[in-house]
Amino acid sequence: MKLHVSGDVTVPGDKSMTHRALMFSAVADGESRLRGLLPGADCRSTASVLRALGADAADPPADGSEIRVVGRGIGAWREPGDWLDCGNSGTTARLMMGLLASRPFTATLTGDESLRSRPMRRITAPLERMGARFQELGASGTLPIEVGGGELRPLHYASPKASAQIKSAVLLAGLGAGVPVSVTEPVLSRDHTERMLRALGEFVQTSVADGAVHVSLTPSGRALPPLDLSVPGDPSSAAFLVALALLADEGELRIRDVCVNPTRTGFFELVARMGARVTRENQREEGGELVADLVVRPARLRGIEVGGHEVPAAIDEIPMLGVLAARAEGETRITGAGELRVKETDRIAAVAGNLRALGVNAEELEDGLIVRGTDRPLSGAVKSFDDHRIAMAFGVLAASPENAIEIDDRAVVDVSFPGFWELLDRVTRQSD
Repeated sequence: MKLHVSGDVTVPGDKSMTHRALMFSAVADGESRLRGLLPGADCRSTASVLRALGADAADPPADGSEIRVVGRGIGAWREPGDWLDCGNSGTTARLMMGLLASRPFTATLTGDESLRSRPMRRITAPLERMGARFQELGASGTLPIEVGGGELRPLHYASPKASAQIKSAVLLAGLGAGVPVSVTEPVLSRDHTERMLRALGEFVQTSVADGAVHVSLTPSGRALPPLDLSVPGDPSSAAFLVALALLADEGELRIRDVCVNPTRTGFFELVARMGARVTRENQREEGGELVADLVVRPARLRGIEVGGHEVPAAIDEIPMLGVLAARAEGETRITGAGELRVKETDRIAAVAGNLRALGVNAEELEDGLIVRGTDRPLSGAVKSFDDHRIAMAFGVLAASPENAIEIDDRAVVDVSFPGFWELLDRVTRQSD
């Protein structure tokens, strides 16, 4: 049996942009109009936290239709009556720390069991240098954490790692406090925060010097204007469909209106090195972001080496890349990806362990993994570890009729890709 793919499809709105669009709308002065927001659980957590602070922020609708958010400025936020539950969303917790750092009240951020195990001092450390106060109420360096905001100082922060969440938390603290801030990072991490701030009229500069990236914000002091934004498709979600088409035996898949921000296209560049051809059509700029349609056909893949400088632009797609490597010719070696050990689960261990359970030669490294490809049929049980990206990556591998793979928790994908399994069924069929 052969796997055939075909279809002209879209993927849910970009998760990173959805979080930021909701936050900036709640900080703005006036009525924002937002379309194409991701209706996943993480983004609903952001909307819920904003409502608890007094903002008018509805949950993103399931069909991506327009919502309106009435902002009254960050000065109108009020002290919440209870802890702020960020669910499973690290982006919600870490970016909200930046916004709350300038507020003249205390607020406590918490989350589910997974989120309460993830490190937060990388965020609190620079914000403390600005004058914010944090009290850890749980295990060392993790949620729940009480944020005591107030008057902040300007800051230049040299970040030890490229992290959009560290950078965004500092920029948002500077925005809320009206003080200049800057962040230097080893390579450019996701820059949705900077792009959205520029589109809203704030002065944000990005420059490269001495092998590092320097990002600075000089706040205008004016209230942000309301947003009128259509969120493009999430490239991290599109990556699963790209991988599906690459592993198919025949056919073609078109994925429309995908964000192709250069800080988010690392996966597409890496699979191109493996022998794939992902064509961009109808490329244009919308709301400060590059958007394009992706056209993908099956390809014969070969193993590659992935270094640390390539990881930031593909950090969320590394699990899919590792699974894809199981069907590539030769060996794939990924290093410099230690950040994956502190995501929703230890993604390095999850990918390597599940691949071994299916009969693939996979080896864990401290900061990555080695996968040796095979063309043998694969069978076995996969553990998702409550991680949406692990479930979807192995779901792509399970779509091949030659494999017999069972995934323990398919519902977890709703965090970022509601309707994933139905879409997978719609674009695939088996043929003789």
